[in-house]
Amino acid sequence: MTKTITRLFDNYADAAQAIHELENIGVRRDDISVIANNTRGEYDTRPKGVNSESEVTTGTSAGAVIGGAGGLLAGLGMLAIPGLGPIVAAGWLAATAVGAGVGAVGGAAAGGIVGALKHAGHSDEEAQLYSEGVRRGGVLLSAKVDDAEIDRANAAVDTVPAVNIAERGTRYRQEGWTRFDEAAAPYTAEEIDRDRALYGVPRS
Repeated sequence: MTKTITRLFDNYADAAQAIHELENIGVRRDDISVIANNTRGEYDTRPKGVNSESEVTTGTSAGAVIGGAGGLLAGLGMLAIPGLGPIVAAGWLAATAVGAGVGAVGGAAAGGIVGALKHAGHSDEEAQLYSEGVRRGGVLLSAKVDDAEIDRANAAVDTVPAVNIAERGTRYRQEGWTRFDEAAAPYTAEEIDRDRALYGVPRS
């Protein structure tokens, strides 16, 4: 049996390091999923030598290679999941959210991130908070881990600073937030910067 471990990061460098830590203890890349907010267009999804975005998604599946520690999200699919806005993503969680593999560039994805997280074993509360975190510029990392390795995997990813999701949720609610809304307009780059400034998070 497997369990899912999930962390939210404020930048991809930390998420990439967490991926590296998981791989070091033997977690397969096929069992790792990453979803990163790409509102600013800061992640170049084109692999070296690829000149058009249409080439990126050709043959790119939910099992696309995740960049190594410190690497770019090269080779990942570009999606639009309701409520999140533009993202780059790879892995089983993204596939569950859209109900298929990585979809067409710029196309609105079917399904939803909250449902995908709940399907992976998270509570509704956790799913709402993780989804809102991505909407506000974060990077979500989820991994399927064998029951016997869950403690070791948690210890590995916890060597990297992640968002305290309960604490961040308290801050969200103080602003009047209640739950993730797929119908809400995605955050703009300016709104993400303003939000991060409130939490002392530097612009990535």
